[in-house]
Amino acid sequence: MFYWDPTYYLVLIGAVICMIASSNVSRTFHKFSRTLNARHLTAEDVCASILRLSGITDVRIERIKGNLTDHYSPNEKVLRLSDSVYGQTSVAALGVAAHECGHAIQHAQGYFPLKLRSLSVPAANFGAKLSWPLILIGILMGSVGLARAGVFLFSFVVLFQLITLPVEFNASRRALAALRDGHILSSDELGGAKKVLSAAALTYVAAVASSLLQLLRLVLLTRRSSRN
Repeated sequence: MFYWDPTYYLVLIGAVICMIASSNVSRTFHKFSRTLNARHLTAEDVCASILRLSGITDVRIERIKGNLTDHYSPNEKVLRLSDSVYGQTSVAALGVAAHECGHAIQHAQGYFPLKLRSLSVPAANFGAKLSWPLILIGILMGSVGLARAGVFLFSFVVLFQLITLPVEFNASRRALAALRDGHILSSDELGGAKKVLSAAALTYVAAVASSLLQLLRLVLLTRRSSRN
């Protein structure tokens, strides 16, 4: 069980899926990073415009180190743009920035899936920290109950990722609508931004697929332990 096991194929499949998705988003972002918007607007300019048009005046825009580490913090009401996005005028950067604005709009409007994701964070963190120790201890001690408890906790992580999917897809739809309705990008430029956001969305799909495969593997292992 601790050496090669046929269920490892499930882990390998999940890893390959994630690698393909990650490579695709990097390649797509790089491609459209070379396409500059005709209005020469920077990512933070676009964020400020979208937030203002949405009636949101209490969200700060900050720069954060890293590549595509962009995120919106609901608790702080801060929208952070990474080094690869902040100050950039590319179609790719504007698409990512608008996506984070989509999350800010969700928060302002009380979008239920976003609330649900926020509520599920403690359970997901708890599951991520304790699931594997319980599974390993359960297998080592021959305690099926402990191993199953670990698998149950790991399911919290999977559930969180499933809840994340509609939140991310909805934020991208809001982003594209804002870029279109605000006349920020032309139709051709909007097409590039859509490709970037679609590639980014697939990374979340890949993460869910990988976690589901891992969960399936853990279920198979615990069932085998119970039979032994």
